[in-house]
Amino acid sequence: MTVPPPLAGLSILDLTELLPGPFATQQFVEMGAEVIKVERPSGDGVRSMHPGMFLAVNRGKKSIVLNLKEPDDRATFLKLAKRADVLIEGYRPGVTKRLGVDYATLSVINPGLIYCSISGYGQTGPAREWPGHDLNYAAMAGAVGISGHPDGPPEYSSGVPIGDLAASVYAMISILAALRGRDTTGQGQYLDVSIADAVTSWVTPRYGAWDMARQEGKTIGKAELLRRPGYGCFVTSDGKYITIGALETHFFRRMANAIGLKGYDGPAYESYADRTAFTDEIAAAMRTLIVEETYAHWAEIFERDDVPFAPVNSLEDLADDPHLKARNMVRQVGTSQVIAFPVPMAGMGDLAEHAPALGEHGAAIQADLAREEH
Repeated sequence: MTVPPPLAGLSILDLTELLPGPFATQQFVEMGAEVIKVERPSGDGVRSMHPGMFLAVNRGKKSIVLNLKEPDDRATFLKLAKRADVLIEGYRPGVTKRLGVDYATLSVINPGLIYCSISGYGQTGPAREWPGHDLNYAAMAGAVGISGHPDGPPEYSSGVPIGDLAASVYAMISILAALRGRDTTGQGQYLDVSIADAVTSWVTPRYGAWDMARQEGKTIGKAELLRRPGYGCFVTSDGKYITIGALETHFFRRMANAIGLKGYDGPAYESYADRTAFTDEIAAAMRTLIVEETYAHWAEIFERDDVPFAPVNSLEDLADDPHLKARNMVRQVGTSQVIAFPVPMAGMGDLAEHAPALGEHGAAIQADLAREEH
């Protein structure tokens, strides 16, 4: 018996550009949903700004060009909205209302519609109309303030856009939860996803540590949060980098024995809290020892001795990493190498290959709507 994809039959209208919305809807494609990407006449700006990113997050979608300021195109959009399960939009607050495609309007013609707005700062609050990018949202959320060197100024040091991706994940979770709710109530709902809120949520572990200190009458900041003894990136003799995460005492002891780190096995270094005061000293000693041997040398020893480690892969390394290859995370799709949906599920097989040309499916979509009217 062939098992259908988990979201087979789900119809999604995608009114988003750049990254947060398109990443979410591309993941829905991989789970079997039909996604119709509604583009303005000039197309998603990422088509020209970052064509590689566009191809990566728009595979498997259908594209139709509609100018929602034009009555005929808006009428076509309303027909699509009437039959959709989900709509995702990424305009600034107030734009969809001016265009006549806001939730209040669409929920009248489609009461079961799940309508998700993704914006920088959300639909309410004094910053709701501010423009922004990942750095700005992460800064407001507190993530930038606790990033960088423990004793240095604030930095935005992530190599991936954590704000955009956090919002994508929360949009997906919320949409799936709303669909589950609709199964019970028969009613859709409006979802207000803020990128800044999403990153703020991801600050929770650090905020919890800060709040416990606050309740105890103490103050902790970035230095206290980021000082982690036995933890970091270290260069090896062949110029490669290895990460070590020997935080817990048993892992720290194994790491110290494995690399020949001496002098840190007494009572003064017994707990993680005790060792924290010596973080810089321990790191310097580790650097001196690890640079004496190759990555392969340390990898063999750490695997044998059960020490937390991993390579620092470049983007070029991902497809050939033995573990990622075993997990089938990077796949060849046509001429492209793409990163797969990370959770295997029944019914999910080949990855979507083709990112649509601008308006590629417009005629076919219009023909489908015409047939439905007769």
